[in-house]
Amino acid sequence: MNPTQKQFSFFPLSESSILIDFGEEISIEKNMYIHQLTEVLNAEPFPGFTEAVPAYTTLTVYYDPLAVGSSNPFQHACTRIEHAASTLRPDNSESKTVELPVCYDQEFALDIEGVANQNGLSVKEVIEKHTGQLYHVYFIGFAPGFPFLGGLDPEIATPRKQSPRRKTPAGSVGIAGKQTGVYPIDTPGGWQIIGRTPRQLLRLNDRNPSLLQPGDKVRFYPISKQEYLRQEEAEWH
Repeated sequence: MNPTQKQFSFFPLSESSILIDFGEEISIEKNMYIHQLTEVLNAEPFPGFTEAVPAYTTLTVYYDPLAVGSSNPFQHACTRIEHAASTLRPDNSESKTVELPVCYDQEFALDIEGVANQNGLSVKEVIEKHTGQLYHVYFIGFAPGFPFLGGLDPEIATPRKQSPRRKTPAGSVGIAGKQTGVYPIDTPGGWQIIGRTPRQLLRLNDRNPSLLQPGDKVRFYPISKQEYLRQEEAEWH
């Protein structure tokens, strides 16, 4: 499908924000189109535009209604967004694939036994299914550099914890529903933790601080605790 033929709807989220809804179905094609539109709006902003925040199937656009230059700033902003969308073409660019090592030892995999038990699997099977997929980065959110990854094997899908942890260590790899992700920093969180990567996903002093970007692909591979400690020492110190 040509992305210019995609259907979407505008909703006023507040006096200074617009929610653009692309429908309930989640797909990589739709998500890449949302990020294309985000890039165009950032590169060629309309008067009053301040920020565009992409998600799985929506794009939220923030703007200053006093700077739009119209008696109906919402409608004017929608018209400018529609024009930006009309300039898009199919994205044939290749995304990069990032391979992330993960230690699934019990010390780091705080919830892996619970995930296995809930899905009627062994811990080994959970690891095999988690490392057997190629994941798509749908968007970055929740915490700086936190990737929401789609493509999880449905046989290991597990709801979030009922009571979030006060602190989830940086590098923790988790499952929440049908998605997986990696905590870039120490933060409270309710995802089911099944392992930890020694890689830094967020380097605030770098020009591009986030290792992963929307549209990237991620593949996990298992490593031993000894290899985890070796890589962690090289990566963080």
